[in-house]
Amino acid sequence: MQLSLRNAGHRNKLCPVFFVVAVILIFSSCQRKLGWGILLWADESRDIPSGTVLPVYIKSNIEKKWVVGVPKKYQKKDLKETKIEIPLAQLELVGSEGGAKRRAAEFTDYALMYAETLQDGLPIRENPDNSASRVYRLRIGEIIKIIALANGAPAISTTGDPLPGEWYRVLTRDGTRGFCFSYRLSLFEHSGGPLANDMSGGETEIDPVLERVQSKVWSAEIYNNMLNERQFDIDALSKHWGFSTSEDTGIANVYTQDIDKSFRYTSIKKTGDLSWRFEGSSLTMYLLSENLLSVDFLDNDGMKKSMHFVALPTAIDDLIVQEKNRREAEYQRIYKTGPLFTSSTFGSLTLTEEADFLWEGFDLLVPDYIPISALGRGTVEVRFRMSGELAEKYDGLLVFHFKIIGGPDRSIYFLYTLGKDTEEGSLRLEYISPYNIQKNALVKQNASPMIIYFYQEE
Repeated sequence: MQLSLRNAGHRNKLCPVFFVVAVILIFSSCQRKLGWGILLWADESRDIPSGTVLPVYIKSNIEKKWVVGVPKKYQKKDLKETKIEIPLAQLELVGSEGGAKRRAAEFTDYALMYAETLQDGLPIRENPDNSASRVYRLRIGEIIKIIALANGAPAISTTGDPLPGEWYRVLTRDGTRGFCFSYRLSLFEHSGGPLANDMSGGETEIDPVLERVQSKVWSAEIYNNMLNERQFDIDALSKHWGFSTSEDTGIANVYTQDIDKSFRYTSIKKTGDLSWRFEGSSLTMYLLSENLLSVDFLDNDGMKKSMHFVALPTAIDDLIVQEKNRREAEYQRIYKTGPLFTSSTFGSLTLTEEADFLWEGFDLLVPDYIPISALGRGTVEVRFRMSGELAEKYDGLLVFHFKIIGGPDRSIYFLYTLGKDTEEGSLRLEYISPYNIQKNALVKQNASPMIIYFYQEE
């Protein structure tokens, strides 16, 4: 019992000692540094600019805060604070003081640079590419911090030219990091104090139907007609006519064979379950069906115009490849049937595997069908296939590009039939006036067709 009392007394004597030690440990932990860091986002209440090197004492993952020291030049007498809390995302922990100063020197060019977004829904992306995943949607007027210039894929206009602007690595007030294209950003410098114009309040609301519309490639309706009729104009397809909106630039484009017009907008507002208005422009759009979109706008003369665009089941570039392969296979079929064809009236036609031709003895076709200055040689190509009633009589359109003395090549058009309704190995050509070819499409046959029969040379 006495031993117990002595031990108890000993413990009582030690309690104050433990208390003192604990206080010392807590106090020393507040003085011991985790390291040094640089301020990425200015402390607005104490006018500490971004880029400032600060000692770091505590990191709280629960509170999502750093405890940092305030340099004497930024300490306010009325506050009497030597340490403050900074959101985790707004400071970069480096390590040593020397390392932090070197990092601050690297950050100098962008330390004071911020940006205000001029477009509602402007995306911050995972990578500096407008096809990369979106990690955040900015509200119009929201302020973001520019961290660094990024080497990214340029935003491209409908003409194929890069749009003005740069990709930047950015930081939002709530700590989201990513990349944003600067075309719809207003960059400015801020050295301290409140960011008075900041309208941030979280991400802009997401419209799932609009997201689905914007995720699709909307092509000119004429491409759908080509697809249905299986008559592809490669030159027209390669233009990629269509309607597009760019979240990264705030520009919508209507680009067809008749119109090339851009619309700058500040936001896209929902006006109905399936309709939207592009604020700041005359543009509105209506989703008529899952793959059909109607777009209304004012043209350059101030007249209202409405156009339809379609989401094709096959990518345009794939259609081009498929059509080129079809044309090449069809030409090889003609070539292998020849390659030398003769006519008792219109001379001889020799084809090469590389799609060159030599036509000799075509004097009776000059000058009504073939120019007198034609050299009788050039290149030949298969154009679109036939459809409807023409498909029953003809295989397609064959174009001879004649070399001309002292001038550009001249294209001469013929409907062709290979071994159909005639003897095997024959090539039947029917002349088509260039006036009957409009926008690279056959409009009609000649009223009084001129027909040539070639036969395979034995």
